Amino acid sequence: MPIHLIFLVLFAALLHASWNALLRSGADRLWSMTVMCIAIAVTSLVAAAFMLPPAIESWGYAVLSGLLHVGYNLFLVRSYRVGDLGQIYPISRGSSPVLITLGAAVFAGESITPGELLGVTLVSCGIISLAFRGRSLSVPSLPYALGTGGFIAAYSVVDGIGARLSGAPLAYTVWMCALWGVLMPAVYIGLRDARSLFSARPGTATAVVGGLVSLLAYAMVIYAMNEAPLGAVSALRETSVLFAALIGYVFLGETLTARRILACVVIASGTLLIG
Repeated sequence: MPIHLIFLVLFAALLHASWNALLRSGADRLWSMTVMCIAIAVTSLVAAAFMLPPAIESWGYAVLSGLLHVGYNLFLVRSYRVGDLGQIYPISRGSSPVLITLGAAVFAGESITPGELLGVTLVSCGIISLAFRGRSLSVPSLPYALGTGGFIAAYSVVDGIGARLSGAPLAYTVWMCALWGVLMPAVYIGLRDARSLFSARPGTATAVVGGLVSLLAYAMVIYAMNEAPLGAVSALRETSVLFAALIGYVFLGETLTARRILACVVIASGTLLIG
């Protein structure tokens, strides 16, 4: 992978861990996530007005990705209800490169090397070690964290293929994000009501900033996926587990044990091997 793409994806990883920390620190995470999506929708629609639409062959992928992103949002919010950033984030992000590598092989014709298989083993071991404390499981939201990883894998493969078919990865990204950003408020209103969504609350500005950071980070990743193998980009992006562990320790007061550090390093090492 070219060096400029490596630095671009690493920066996207830092941004991604940062907005997850903003979401985890919020009191009402479903509301925060929905406000983030509104900011994403407004920004994307403004940007789309200055771009030609992506090729029609990619539209179906954009619609599917928007729906998958909504599922990802709901699972992520549920995961953070009882889980720490330093535990939930590595599990959800660390499980996705394994699935993306397999999905890219099946749907995008990318091959799996022995190094990638070794990376899969390391990621799996890291996830297992994070899921256990002592000799017992102590992650109440583990199914949701793993489900989040499944949604990440699904929309990453869909967007990787869609961006390549679009002929314009940036235009594809803003149109997909606009759809995603419109769908999430509709889901929120269906689950709760419109009044609570649009009422003024503390943390609105933080959620808006989180949405803009999220959009920027994913646009960088989509661009990189258009230039490099899906598995490689995904693997490099998931080094964000290390950023998340440090952010959780420094800003959220989460415990950073030697075991958790080792698990994050193992997951990051495995994702790099996958790439």
